[in-house]
Amino acid sequence: MIDREPQPGDVRRWRRYLADERAEAVVYRRLAERRHGEEREILLALADAEGRHAAHWRDLLAPHTPHTPSSDDAFAGAGRGSLRTRLLAFLARHFGSVFVLALAQRAEARSPYATDEHATDTMAADERIHGEVVRALAARGRIRLSGSFRAAVFGANDGLVSNLALVLGIGAAGASRSLVLLTGLAGLLAGALSMGAGEYVSVRSQRELLQASTPDPHAATVLPDLDLDANELVLVYRARGMTAAAAEAQARAVLAGFRSWHDAAAVGSATDEEPGHGAWHAGGEQPDEHEALGTAWRAAASSFCFFASGAVIPVLPFLFGAQGLTGQWIAAVVVGIALLITGAVVGLLSGASPVRRALRQLAIGYGAAAATYVLGLLFAI
Repeated sequence: MIDREPQPGDVRRWRRYLADERAEAVVYRRLAERRHGEEREILLALADAEGRHAAHWRDLLAPHTPHTPSSDDAFAGAGRGSLRTRLLAFLARHFGSVFVLALAQRAEARSPYATDEHATDTMAADERIHGEVVRALAARGRIRLSGSFRAAVFGANDGLVSNLALVLGIGAAGASRSLVLLTGLAGLLAGALSMGAGEYVSVRSQRELLQASTPDPHAATVLPDLDLDANELVLVYRARGMTAAAAEAQARAVLAGFRSWHDAAAVGSATDEEPGHGAWHAGGEQPDEHEALGTAWRAAASSFCFFASGAVIPVLPFLFGAQGLTGQWIAAVVVGIALLITGAVVGLLSGASPVRRALRQLAIGYGAAAATYVLGLLFAI
């Protein structure tokens, strides 16, 4: 904080900050309404923190405004806030999904408090930590949708680019409208089937690899018969990555637990559940990637549908009667718009710049299509 007379620009900035903080608090409260348990508590705590920040700007504004807006009047006297915070509030009210959390993550990361002389160090630190909190909340949703989402984005983008390249390539070679249309539809069906089958095999194979790496729970049944002095169980834990000392300690603890249980069972005082099965997995637990991968059938269906939805776009102009160079230009434009949209969505969900991701997607797609178009021209010659 500094001791100088605030300028008109300072007051306007404070009003914007106040509106933004209140809008962000509304976002978190609306998201909390759609959550339960721990996530709801975390989101409400974030809303309370934004309320403390709003109080800071309200106190600074008090001497410079005839009316200081109350906490119940979210925007009166404080301006409307930035476009992004108003957009966040709208999306939180109507959707309340990981998409909104991804946007909130970017909003927190762009906080200007670290360089603003009228914001406290605590407020700047809060905003930085808020970004990590929202990142963690968004990560939960990203894991839940990442398997099918990966297949969907990959399928749609592949359909857009490959069928546009196919249509432009044979169009440049001088093919008739009917041949372009037939080729585009054939490419749609063949590509969608190939994508669906490939995605099914990919996800299924990955699941089988993960299952093969999971410790066999039935092997724990032979543990009580192992020789404690020549303990083969130590080798298991060492193979799973434990040090020799840690493996020795873990093996002794596991075998001691089993021996105690069997001794108790002999006199009828053992518990129903045999001990040691949880400890048996120590050092060998694999990350639960099954949820992130999604099911094989779901991934295959997503790839098929999204490839088809992308591949049909370059064909649409020819379906509606366009032909020749006109049809090719229309196809390139509509596919370009679709590529921009898919790139922006990926950027938003990943917390990256949507503009940069959209332009990257467009450049890659147009580059592939342009190469095929040039080959078509060469064949036409």
